[in-house]
Amino acid sequence: MKHICILLFILSTFCSCKQQIETTNVSVSGRHVVVNDEAYFIKGICYHPVPEGAEHRDFKTLSQDLALMQEAGINTIRTYAPIDDKAVLDEIAAAGIKLIIGFGYDQKGFFDVYSGSFIDYVNTYKNHPAILMWELGNEYNYHPEWFDGDVNNWYKDMNAAAALIHDNDTNHPVSTAHGELPDDVALSLSPNIDVWGMNVYRWDNPEEIFQQWAAKSEKPMYISEAGGDSYMTIESDGFKQGENQDAQAQANARILDKIIENQELCAGVTMFSFTDGWWKAGNPGQQDIGGWAPKSSGVPYDGSPNEEYWGIVDINRNKKETFTVIKAKYNQIK
Repeated sequence: MKHICILLFILSTFCSCKQQIETTNVSVSGRHVVVNDEAYFIKGICYHPVPEGAEHRDFKTLSQDLALMQEAGINTIRTYAPIDDKAVLDEIAAAGIKLIIGFGYDQKGFFDVYSGSFIDYVNTYKNHPAILMWELGNEYNYHPEWFDGDVNNWYKDMNAAAALIHDNDTNHPVSTAHGELPDDVALSLSPNIDVWGMNVYRWDNPEEIFQQWAAKSEKPMYISEAGGDSYMTIESDGFKQGENQDAQAQANARILDKIIENQELCAGVTMFSFTDGWWKAGNPGQQDIGGWAPKSSGVPYDGSPNEEYWGIVDINRNKKETFTVIKAKYNQIK
């Protein structure tokens, strides 16, 4: 019995030390995100893998997807809903990639803000090494109708949710993905947000937003969505109508150049998106033209969001031209 007790003590000590080693401390310093005392630049991708013919996310291609992400120099995945599968989180962490976990407002009790169940997820996974940040909402400022016609109701709820996360997890910042630049009211009602993500579609040049943000806040910001799709609804800017991977590649190259040039004001980017989403605009069994997104007139180069053509790889994981662009840009960032 004595030997068993000693063995159990050794094992528990080893496991405790292992947990301490694996636990990641993420904080903010000035305008930067810091991981284990080192500045961390987000070289990211938005990831919502819905298979051909389906309408819901599925991680059956995770290993293949992570290999492609590693090749492209991606260090961060941004999700639109929590991943409640430790095996998936473990595989992402083992690939050296971190996660921005997004929580929705009312997702029928699936770790959402409305039910309060989001904090259960935080407490379950707050020590997992894959976690970079918790994120509240995605472009909710475009939908005041979800909050009794007043988006300020969302900002207040978001701020309270961020405070609750801080009370339960001191190792990870809280962000939000705001549609474009937040105004002064949004900032004043949301002081508990540590990092402001912004979904920015300003043709192929987001540069102005960095100075606009610097004039408003000293907190870190990152571009939570940016990029172009690979279908031109009309001929424009020298790009022919129809499927056009060159247009997407050139737009993304110019967008990333401006982000890289402004690293002192921008903590990084999660480009939209990893794979084409055939579920978004019509029949999920085929790739449809069209779709709609709020404030999307700035989509390069036709001002038209063809929602099912936004991947850096297609639905079968074939690399598009923009994959090579993103790989080159991300790998030049040290």
